Amino acid sequence: MNQTLPDNKVLYKALVEKDSTYDGIFVVGVKSTGIFCRPTCNARKPKIENVEFFRTPKEALQRGYRPCKLCHPLGYKDRIPDWLVPLLKEIDSDPSIRLKDSDLIGRGLEPNRVRRWFKKHHDMTFQAYLRSLRIGLALGRIKQGDKVIEAAFNSGYESLSGFTNYFKKTFGRSPANSKNKQIISVTRILTPLGPMIAGVVDKGICLLEFADRRMIETQFKRLRRALDAEIIPGPSPLFDKLDLQLKEYFEGRRRNFEIPLVIPGTEFQRKVWEVLQTIPYGTTRSYREQAGLLGRPEAIRAVARTNGDNRIAILIPCHRVIGSDGQLTGYGGGLWRKRYLLDLEKAALKQQENHNI
Repeated sequence: MNQTLPDNKVLYKALVEKDSTYDGIFVVGVKSTGIFCRPTCNARKPKIENVEFFRTPKEALQRGYRPCKLCHPLGYKDRIPDWLVPLLKEIDSDPSIRLKDSDLIGRGLEPNRVRRWFKKHHDMTFQAYLRSLRIGLALGRIKQGDKVIEAAFNSGYESLSGFTNYFKKTFGRSPANSKNKQIISVTRILTPLGPMIAGVVDKGICLLEFADRRMIETQFKRLRRALDAEIIPGPSPLFDKLDLQLKEYFEGRRRNFEIPLVIPGTEFQRKVWEVLQTIPYGTTRSYREQAGLLGRPEAIRAVARTNGDNRIAILIPCHRVIGSDGQLTGYGGGLWRKRYLLDLEKAALKQQENHNI
C-alpha cells in the first residue's frame, strides 16, 4: 500500500461500510477477479487478505487491474453527470432563469432526480439554488448602480415586495442599504484527494478547503464577518481558472498558481500567510524557521496556529511546513493528504531532473 494513504485496516473498514468520504481518495484492487473498484461499490466485499489499495486508478491499472463496470472508478468522485451538464450550462448562461418542474420535464429531466442531486451537492433544492443565483445577480446589479426595482425585475423577479422580503432574509438588510455588501460565491471542485469547497469574491479566491474538513463551517463564519459578505452557491470565471490550475498541479505540471487571492486577517496572520507563499515548490520548512523569517523566533506556536487557520489550501502551501524533527504535524485536511502533496511535488521535481539529464 502507498504510504500516503491511511493504513489497511482503516481503508478496509471504509470499504466494508461503503464510506463515501473515502470515494475519490483510494481505489481497491480485488486479487481474485483482477478488478479495481471505488470504496462505495455495491459489489460483494472481498476478504482483507484478498485486496490491495491504491491511491489512484492509474496505479491500479499499472498493476494489471481492470476498472469495475459497476462503479466506474476512472472518473472523479461526484463528477457532474452527463444528463445534468446541459441544464447547468443553461443556468450559467442565464442566472436569472426561472424553471418549474414542467420546464425540467420538457428538457427530458426528472424533477425529483434534479432535486436530489442539488440537495446532495449544494445542501439545497434546485429551486433554492436558482433563487440564490437570482438574488446574487440582483445584488451585483445594485452594487453597479441599478435602482432596486430595475435590479429586481432584471434578475428574474416578478414581484418587488417578494424580492425585497427574500433579499432581507438572505442578507439581513434592505436592498437599498446593500451597496457595500459582498457575495462569496462557492462551488465544489473535484480533486484526486476528494472534493474541495472554493469561494470567490470580486477580487479573488478567498476560500479553498477540503469538503470534509471539520473547521469549514468556522471558516465560513469568519469570512462572512471579515468580508461583510453572504455565502451563496454560484458560478465565477475564477472557478474555471482555479479548476484548470489545480488539475495541472495534481498532474505535476504546475508549480505556481496565477490566481488573485483575498486573505483577510490580522496583520500577524497576513504576514504568516505571505511567508508561507515563499516556500519553494517541493521543499519544506519547519515552524521554527517560519517564525524566524517573520522576525518572531519566540512565536512558534502562534505561527503553527495561524498555519492551521489558513483558508486557502494548496495555493497558500501550509502543507510544506513540518516539525523541526522532520515529522509531519498539523494539517487540517489530514496528515495523509499532507504526505500526498509533498510526495507529489518531490516526484515532479525528480521527474524534471531526470528529464534534464
